[in-house]
Amino acid sequence: MTVKLDFEECLKDSPRFRAAIEDVEGDVNELETRLEKLVKQCNSMLEAGRTYCQHSKSFVNGLRELGHHCSEDKTMGVSRINTHLETLVSLGIELIEATQKSVRMKLQSFVKDDVKRFKDVRKEFERSSETLETALGRNAQAPRGKQHEVEEASLALLNARRIFRSEALDYVLQINVIESRKKTEILMAMLSLMEAQALFFQQGHQSLTELEEYRRQLSDEHTQLVLNSAREKRDMEQRHAAIKKKDVSYDDLIMDFSPDAPNGIVMEGYLYKRASNAFKTWSRRWFSIQKNQLVYQKKYKEQPTVVVEDLRLCTVKPCAEQDRRFCFEVVSPSKSCLLQADSERQQQGWMSAVQNSIASAFQERREDTLSPRERCSSVSAGSVNLVGGEQSNSGCKALEEVQAIPGNGHCCDCGEPAPDWASINLGITLCITCSGIHRSLGVHFSKVRSLTLDSWEPELIKLMCELGNTAINRIYEARIDEITIKKPHPSSPRQDKESWIRSKYVEKKFIHKLPETGRAPPLRRSSARRNRATTQEKPGTRPVLKPKPSRATLPRLTGLNPSEIMKNSFDSHKDDEDEEDLSGLHPGALLYRSAALQHFPVMADALAHGADVNWVNVAEDSRTPLIQAATVNSLAACEFLLQNGANVNQADSIGRGPLHHATILGHTGLVCLFLKRGADYNAKDIHQKDPITIAVDSANADIVTLLRIAKMNKEMREMDGFAQSGDETYHDIFRDFSQMASHNPEKLKRRSADIKIP
Repeated sequence: MTVKLDFEECLKDSPRFRAAIEDVEGDVNELETRLEKLVKQCNSMLEAGRTYCQHSKSFVNGLRELGHHCSEDKTMGVSRINTHLETLVSLGIELIEATQKSVRMKLQSFVKDDVKRFKDVRKEFERSSETLETALGRNAQAPRGKQHEVEEASLALLNARRIFRSEALDYVLQINVIESRKKTEILMAMLSLMEAQALFFQQGHQSLTELEEYRRQLSDEHTQLVLNSAREKRDMEQRHAAIKKKDVSYDDLIMDFSPDAPNGIVMEGYLYKRASNAFKTWSRRWFSIQKNQLVYQKKYKEQPTVVVEDLRLCTVKPCAEQDRRFCFEVVSPSKSCLLQADSERQQQGWMSAVQNSIASAFQERREDTLSPRERCSSVSAGSVNLVGGEQSNSGCKALEEVQAIPGNGHCCDCGEPAPDWASINLGITLCITCSGIHRSLGVHFSKVRSLTLDSWEPELIKLMCELGNTAINRIYEARIDEITIKKPHPSSPRQDKESWIRSKYVEKKFIHKLPETGRAPPLRRSSARRNRATTQEKPGTRPVLKPKPSRATLPRLTGLNPSEIMKNSFDSHKDDEDEEDLSGLHPGALLYRSAALQHFPVMADALAHGADVNWVNVAEDSRTPLIQAATVNSLAACEFLLQNGANVNQADSIGRGPLHHATILGHTGLVCLFLKRGADYNAKDIHQKDPITIAVDSANADIVTLLRIAKMNKEMREMDGFAQSGDETYHDIFRDFSQMASHNPEKLKRRSADIKIP
């Protein structure tokens, strides 16, 4: 049996799915009309048959009476004819009863039960579809500044989408079931009727003999169809139950970026589009990226409307000035198109898809003879006209600095030369094919960015320069010689590359297995560390940590394992600390220790072995690795932890988060970084002091300026009509501080005597 509709397609609720639904409903309506007509014709035939049988009985009785009258005449032979006719009349009555059971009752039951059940499920589907459409509109219209309305609209949308997905799955199941049953029921009715006719026409055996083989064939086919239908129905019900158990109320599961899709559509889904007329109305349309173009359509069969003719001539950026959430803008030389997604994840997915499509469009037109520097220059020339050249200049700088790291001149996974893509949370460079595969893994595994097309903050460039392909491959390919899987090369098929990347980063088949000693309980706080923690609370003092090693002594060039590296790093503190066995550190503790020492390869090794990036050291005031990195003023280490999911607002046991510690210690660059990553400047510690109060008490004008600008910017954005005001200044100031923190940190230093720790 061929499945009429697929369960996965109904989750997208695309115009293609809606068109298929309309076709199915039309088929069912036509089938119902024809079956009702057939049932009426069958009733007329049965009534005529009963009349025929009644008259036949009268005729047979007349013959019997005639036979009694002519019983003495042996030549008449009426009795034998009468017996034969009685048999024929009996067979006729049986034929009518069989027709009643096999045709009329079965078809009538199919119309009343199965078709009625189909219509009931369809009504529930249509009702849930209308509810979802209303919830989507309400969610899209929820103002950014009214949080209670946003929460109500989001909750209503969540419930409506869950109900709709459930009803859609039930509807598709019912469609497939009725498609299967109509074949078996109609065929069964016809087969039963043919068997009754065969019994009735015994005197016409010669004519029925020609249909005997055909009847057997239909009988065998019917038996096989019943078996296949039962098996497929069971499989569909199991799949239906499995999918229904999943949480399909969110759209994350159906976000699908496929650069190698056979139909040429690399991304598709619903977006709201703002009209360019004076009313600025928003309409929900089905968008898709295909043939290096961004197009949309309202109905499946209508001609798509082209938004961007050539993706190489456009750029995409988030649009925070709008009152509506999740907006982004696709800008081309001739026009701009303002779009809105249903969630932040969808917004990021669409923006990434457009960026990847832009990169693919350039890649297809790029000459193989161009060097990376020449490719960067050609892309910069096209980008200057759109975004003023700032983004492309940062991309060129990122390309030059990151590719200069040993090992980064070739793709980390397949070895293709001159890669111009990167994974910022892993710190590696990638070719365009491997970058697409990394993007499909999800941002919780790899965050992909272009070295030439995207903007690069200084702290991100510093982070990329601290790691590199050589260091990461030492971790993720540590056991490659022990496994028979062959590493792909540049000309390997995409399927081989995807299998390798998933085995390497998702399944982590090639890393060193964690020994039992690496599962030891959390570290005990040593007396020397307790003394330093007490000293740290005094104004003007900071914890003593070993300086960050130079690149020549980084662990990735030593060949030591993480435990040996950490042991060597702590040798200088043996006089100050109790003896502590670091070889037994579990990944969370290892990440905690290495964050304070700014050992990036060891941090990456700890994360690869499953370290919780928000691991809490209860023995040291419940501090986290991010707080440890903040105390030593490591901008790149903090950025590395944040890119790997660290919580910027997680506080220690005295209520101080990373922003508190950066403010207390006067690390202006870190304050700027944490504010950009969403740190809460209103959070209070156990002394009821927030970072603004601490900065004012410390007389740190730079930090006070940053905190107050961030607060003012948020307040202005929450006021109607002031969303635009303050945004450019806010971003300019934070950009200047970021540049200074990365390139001229000495300008942000203060005297320790000026620091007042509450």
